[in-house]
Amino acid sequence: MDQIKGKRVFITGAARGLGAAFAVVLADMGAKLFLTARNIEPLSALAESIRLRTGTAPEYHALDLADVSQVTLFAKAWRDQNQPLDILVNNGAMWLSGSMDSHDAFAIQQTITANVTGTLLLTRGLLPLLKASPAADIVNVVSVSGMSNVPLQGASIAYIASKHGQAGLTDGLRQELRGTGVRVTALYPPNIEDLSPLNPKEWDAARDTASWLTTKDVVGTALGALSRARHVHFMSVLMETATANFHGH
Repeated sequence: MDQIKGKRVFITGAARGLGAAFAVVLADMGAKLFLTARNIEPLSALAESIRLRTGTAPEYHALDLADVSQVTLFAKAWRDQNQPLDILVNNGAMWLSGSMDSHDAFAIQQTITANVTGTLLLTRGLLPLLKASPAADIVNVVSVSGMSNVPLQGASIAYIASKHGQAGLTDGLRQELRGTGVRVTALYPPNIEDLSPLNPKEWDAARDTASWLTTKDVVGTALGALSRARHVHFMSVLMETATANFHGH
């Protein structure tokens, strides 16, 4: 907890699921949070839950990663304010299921733009602030869908392509930022069960070997990477269940 307390953490896709779990756990550990998501209402509700739980409300803002202009201007505003930043969790992603001919060109474009271009532009925009931190981390939540020879299991080709794009983005970031003090970690979870730390009975329940991975497992894995000494880098973390039920996050 001492390694997270006081850190400034930016989380995308924080309104629900894995992003919300990251937010609650990091808030419990004393991080100073800035949360974004496409929809402001669930984000506002989460911020209030965190305020009631910890006494401190996180900052939050609506941000659509599929809107290139919005992302660019948002990141510029942060730089202009010289906002301190220590950890960026790129969790936000647009899911799209179905066969290639079951959705229109706009849905395909939005999925790839949000997951690849939006993530890249936000990271680029916030990078000067991360480089100014004495101990900065970027955590990209990719998916096993970003790896080769993983079954589609309902994911669209656009989604698969976007996750491969995120994998390439992460690898490029890692190489370009080597030696700058900014660590880059990619998480590749399979399909996960959505548990909330706001429900402690569910969150703390014992799991058997046949269980899917959960949001708690992914958050815990990320914290493991973040808490390591600065000379230790977890470049890519591939996660699987005992039953290897591969499916994109």
